[in-house]
Amino acid sequence: MEGKEEDVRLGANKFTERQPIGTAAQSQDDGKDYKEPPPAPLFEPGELTSWSFYRAGIAEFLATFLFLYITVLTVMGVVRSNEINGNTCKTVGIQGIAWAFGGMIFALVYCTAGISGGHINPAVTFGLFLARKLSLTRAIFYIVMQCLGAICGAGVVKGFQPKPYDRLGGGANMVSKGYTKGDGLGAEIVGTFILVYTVFSATDAKRSARDSHVPILAPLPIGFAVFLVHLATIPITGTGINPARSLGAAIIYNNEKAWDDHWIFWVGPFIGAALAALYHQVVIRAIPFKSK
Repeated sequence: MEGKEEDVRLGANKFTERQPIGTAAQSQDDGKDYKEPPPAPLFEPGELTSWSFYRAGIAEFLATFLFLYITVLTVMGVVRSNEINGNTCKTVGIQGIAWAFGGMIFALVYCTAGISGGHINPAVTFGLFLARKLSLTRAIFYIVMQCLGAICGAGVVKGFQPKPYDRLGGGANMVSKGYTKGDGLGAEIVGTFILVYTVFSATDAKRSARDSHVPILAPLPIGFAVFLVHLATIPITGTGINPARSLGAAIIYNNEKAWDDHWIFWVGPFIGAALAALYHQVVIRAIPFKSK
């Protein structure tokens, strides 16, 4: 039990993020004494010698693994029902897919927030990096671990059901018939903007300092944003808004059409994340205009 109190106080992380997500934000100061946290350094060499740094990466890996495992299975179940019955009425349908994605994000952000910040998405990590909420070292490490987790999650699904996986599309993201690549790119940009903007708003340090209930509720609006975006964009692209999710499914499915469209699911989310970071930092928080 020795050292437990200090571990909890630091959010189980010696090198904490400047903008923790969810329960990790509960230790913020109250609104009266709030001060803008300093921007994260571009490189933080000390992180590389800290176990908490690698523990955070492992948490991101496992969370993305579980995310892909559950969501890809859900997508395959809906496609299979449509294949057999000609409709999705006998299964969860598009609404169920959206709930699977949103619900898993809600649960996983809640579980991993105090360890890694609960990103589970390279676009979220990229947006927070642009806002100087974490170092470049940590951002790259998170993105690598998220992608590896996604590949393994989709790989386990295919390992259990190799023939159905290939026949049912493996949950891979592609632009649907009747839509152009421009339509798909626009859907990914706007969808990711909504998600990352929600992340910034739900985890805002000043808001957390003022309203004590905000940190506890943070995973809920984030998961709900994912749910709503999926409802809107599943018919267009199958909804990416998460480059790791798209990469994992594309690699394991390995279909020409999926690879032709794959750039959309990196470019779109990264543009959307950058716009959300810019909007929150410049317009909402007006950080560039504050006197030093």
